[in-house]
Amino acid sequence: MIRHVIAAIATILALWASYHMYALDKQVHKLQEIHRVIKASEIKVHLQKPTIIKEDVQADNKAAAEKQLKSKNKELDDKLQALRNKAGNAAAFKVSKLYKQNCSSCHGVNGRGIIGPNLVGKSKEFIIKQLKDFKSGKRRNYVMYGLLQKMDDEKLNKLATEISTFKEKWDKYNNQ
Repeated sequence: MIRHVIAAIATILALWASYHMYALDKQVHKLQEIHRVIKASEIKVHLQKPTIIKEDVQADNKAAAEKQLKSKNKELDDKLQALRNKAGNAAAFKVSKLYKQNCSSCHGVNGRGIIGPNLVGKSKEFIIKQLKDFKSGKRRNYVMYGLLQKMDDEKLNKLATEISTFKEKWDKYNNQ
């Protein structure tokens, strides 16, 4: 009789362990997928001012050709500036390597938000609370959870301090 009870307990424990391993495997798979998405999103874009080849400009006389060339250059400059504004000018203000590596792909180089929310204007206390909630799992976001798991409190504090200065930096940049 005791052998049967022990066998039943061992079977239940084995089933529980199998289920637990399955659940952990699902979580690992999610984190691997998040890691893959983050790696895939690390795209480096080099913006260079395009040059207009004079053969592109077709005009009957030299003055008209120069006017058309200036017009095309102005149009390209406007498009390039619009693209820079949309993407966020990386030179608007300096951010730390820690922020660039962990936050900028979702929140933008200047914290204005891409797929993640806008961080500009948030207080240090608010940011640190959100970071700790993501890290603990209190707030569910697998990307944030995956990024914050290996960060200690000192790094979280540095990020929160830096992010809390974005409004001042943004205002200073826009008033130049």
